[in-house]
Amino acid sequence: MNSNSQTSLPSALYISHGGGPLPLLGDVSHREMVDGLKTVATILQRPAAIIVVSAHWEADKVTILGGANPPLLFDYGGFPPEAYTIEYPAPGDSVLAGKIVELLQKDGIEADLTENRGFDHGLFVPLKIMYPEADIPCVQVSLIKGLQPAEHIALGRSLGGLKDKNILVLGSGFSFHNMKAFFTPSTSAIESMNESFEQWLMDTCTDANFTEEEREQRLLHWEKAPAARFCHPREEHLLPLHVCYGFAGKIARRSFSWQVMGKKVSAYLW
Repeated sequence: MNSNSQTSLPSALYISHGGGPLPLLGDVSHREMVDGLKTVATILQRPAAIIVVSAHWEADKVTILGGANPPLLFDYGGFPPEAYTIEYPAPGDSVLAGKIVELLQKDGIEADLTENRGFDHGLFVPLKIMYPEADIPCVQVSLIKGLQPAEHIALGRSLGGLKDKNILVLGSGFSFHNMKAFFTPSTSAIESMNESFEQWLMDTCTDANFTEEEREQRLLHWEKAPAARFCHPREEHLLPLHVCYGFAGKIARRSFSWQVMGKKVSAYLW
């Protein structure tokens, strides 16, 4: 973790949100992540609202959840009963949702509102850890089907029109997301691939020797990174980071590394 510990205005935060509801169920393999998210919440000044881009929502065009009181969407299976009684009654923000649509459309990005969805676990799991009072308005924004890096950086840039509003853009994904590897015995080869990609991602987000053009090119061509497709057989858990970078447009000011389910993962704050 970088040494700068001053509390500052929210900007953008990409996190690894863990395996389903396990972080809320006391799972020991998520302890570092849970403690880390609590620490991040103390670093940030309390945001007036949170825009969440979750790996668990893809739509044909950018879709914004505009309901006043969205329910929770328990978009996982095979967990104990308490995983389906979690509560996180954070309010929505229909005015902010409408403003997001306006900003995106102004930049030529197709966008629409919906009220026919709930907050998925990419939102309620980390936010229940970070802001357990559930009193900060939240707006969830989808990824775009096709999962093109450039489209998601552009999405973040459009959200940049809200930079002066004390709003936190939360990219909720997982910096390592090979599900098979999570549930098979680790080997030195797997550990090496995990470490190699994490180092590449850390360098990309935090190395001051890169120009912003170079940083963006690395993110646009992330598949060229070491072990990229092993760590992300599908990129939906990485692309929330692209949205965060598009919003911030600069080097990350803090980074965090955790062990989750036996794998090294990371989070970045801009």
